[in-house]
Amino acid sequence: MRHPNVNPDAAVRPAVRAAGEDDLPELVRLRASLFEELGGDYFDPASGCDDWRHHLAAVLREQLASDDARILVVDGDAGLAACGIGTVDQWFPGPHNVNGRVGHVIGVVTDVPYRRRGYSRAILRALLHWFREREASRVDLYASPEGEPLYRALGFVDHPDPALYWRP
Repeated sequence: MRHPNVNPDAAVRPAVRAAGEDDLPELVRLRASLFEELGGDYFDPASGCDDWRHHLAAVLREQLASDDARILVVDGDAGLAACGIGTVDQWFPGPHNVNGRVGHVIGVVTDVPYRRRGYSRAILRALLHWFREREASRVDLYASPEGEPLYRALGFVDHPDPALYWRP
């Protein structure tokens, strides 16, 4: 039996494109939906302040023109169906990272009505290609339980170091 949300044209790859300034409101909407879905103290702080959306829009606008960021989208019927962000940072080189270039996948999200159609996979493949072009020696990401199987299928493995964070 076919899953009701699976694209009947699964062999057809979704059209992934670079985001533009006209996409900013939809990018903010999709990122907000990601945080709402993930929940928890880290993603849904008690402050309840919506100012972060304005800051996000400003940073997204700035990053659209950056050579070290790539924001990819798939169009839906009315707005964006999915988006994903990649960045490349210059770290200090070492024996484990000769050029010091480290990629990060940030917040791949597909709107609920468009899930199970291969949009996140298409965005991830395009981002991985972009990371290769930018000579990233590795790519890091944080996976939700729902996204983890996709990332593992694309070759991501457990990081050897524990992930920790600190808030000032």
